[in-house]
Amino acid sequence: EHRPMKIALFNVKPYERSAFDAANSRYGHQLEYLDARLTMSTVALATGFPAICAFVNDSVNREVIVALAAGGTKLIALRSAGFNNVDLVAAKDNGLTVCRVPAYSPYAVAEHTLALILTLNRKTHKAYNRVREGNFALDGLTGFDLHGKTVGVIGTGTIGAVVCGIFRGFACKVLAYDVKENPDALTAGATYVPKEELLKQSDIITLHCPLNAQTQHIINAAALAKMKPGVMLINTGRGGLIDTLAVIHALKSKQVAYLGLDVYEEEGGVFFEDQSVKGLQDDVLARLLTFPNVLVTGHQAFLTNEALANIADTTLANVARFEHGEPCANRVG
Repeated sequence: EHRPMKIALFNVKPYERSAFDAANSRYGHQLEYLDARLTMSTVALATGFPAICAFVNDSVNREVIVALAAGGTKLIALRSAGFNNVDLVAAKDNGLTVCRVPAYSPYAVAEHTLALILTLNRKTHKAYNRVREGNFALDGLTGFDLHGKTVGVIGTGTIGAVVCGIFRGFACKVLAYDVKENPDALTAGATYVPKEELLKQSDIITLHCPLNAQTQHIINAAALAKMKPGVMLINTGRGGLIDTLAVIHALKSKQVAYLGLDVYEEEGGVFFEDQSVKGLQDDVLARLLTFPNVLVTGHQAFLTNEALANIADTTLANVARFEHGEPCANRVG
């Protein structure tokens, strides 16, 4: 018989709440929405909840996991694909199951990647502001044809493969790099090459790999030096893929002519929140935002109606399977 599972959802925003309410009409769990990020100072809020739900900027480290286990939590349900913020060894040591949402909408992230590229290239954000002020001059708005350019896609999972297809649609040459080839990326028209080759040949480089020990700072000073002068670099993956200080140096030297970021290494506690009143405390991010050829969005690539619905549904389905003692297909660790 079905007893509703009590789930404490941390760090919930209004747009997520409506998606979870709608999905939960099919599952009947007992949802407790919390504004707080999950940290050591807020973990006590989870006491008595068999399941908690966390997002990308919640910190699910060993200390937090030990406290969760002590409070009776058995399941960590991530409403994200990435799990680099979770200490999986600690979860195992403390008998906690971790599951995630492996795919919610690859199109959401891939299409936002395209939005960053077209905006940086054609300067629509600058044109918008100018025209609003009655300035119709075109100086400084020159872009380039995407047609015929070489786009390098680092990481060709579900999202990366969709990105390959999008740029083949623009008649770009698409180079791909990954530890293993994805048949979908090949079907989409990508050519796999060694990383050095991709860095050297690409006019635009976009990152779609997970963040782990191997990919941490995959874009560092050495990688930046191998790129074409005037390259466009885009990151809608995870902030830690780029060494931010190295990229600032490359912007100053004009090696990188365009930078589009939807993620940032130290985004925890900054992104998803309104910083406009107290002012930005992060000096490195503040420095990035002074460049006219840098475009930053606040981790919104995933944010479509379809993705929110899929995230909520898969998360609650994962919980239901766990509750009924069925193996969770989306388990990690």
